[in-house]
Amino acid sequence: MNSFLEFKKIKRTGLSITFISGGLLAATIPILRLVLQKEKSLANVEPIGKLLTDNWLMMGLLNSFLIITGACLLYSIEYSDHGLEKLKTLPIKESSLFFNKIFLLMFFSLIMLFLEMIAMIVAIQQWSDFYEGFGIELMKNFGFFFLMLLPTVFLALIISSLFENIWISLGINVTAVFLATMIYQKNFWLSLFPFAFSFQILEETNQDMYRIAAAIVEIVIFSFIELLIIKVRRDVA
Repeated sequence: MNSFLEFKKIKRTGLSITFISGGLLAATIPILRLVLQKEKSLANVEPIGKLLTDNWLMMGLLNSFLIITGACLLYSIEYSDHGLEKLKTLPIKESSLFFNKIFLLMFFSLIMLFLEMIAMIVAIQQWSDFYEGFGIELMKNFGFFFLMLLPTVFLALIISSLFENIWISLGINVTAVFLATMIYQKNFWLSLFPFAFSFQILEETNQDMYRIAAAIVEIVIFSFIELLIIKVRRDVA
């Protein structure tokens, strides 16, 4: 089984269009805010920092909802078509199914973030001026945001893999996202909650490095947890 098969499975679900549309919607947030606010100049501030500080909570929330929706839908397809049961009769590792879905959501997350970074370029070009080091700063933020989304991707898929009923997994994931919006700024340790990473912005402090390290550790831990779940599921079956 490979990642290409995952694309074939979602062909009729509209998931691709959902991520593109959601990414475009999130991308319009900073532009609309600049259009509607009285002070439209970014000339006297750090443009990217100002845009992200003002808008990333809402953008990150949309990103999180897209990811958890995608995660729930991907495993709902498997349960509805008895894919997990069929997989046990084939010489294919169930872990490959999980990680192929991870790669699929990572791909869609890259598209989503790419659209949002394009919006940043448009906003700065329209209301400010490009400055020395702008491209490097933009790419650093792009990479940071992508890494910060990965714990959400992994945990959302793990939760989705546990429940045959899509509404249960969706409810748990949505509750976790709303919890994250309430605690992500409370203190540093609460900001390491997997779903809270999506709301963090790059400030180039020591805490950013700690968050990057924590995100990588969580990704590794979640990978082992899923492998353990698969082993237990096979043993029970």
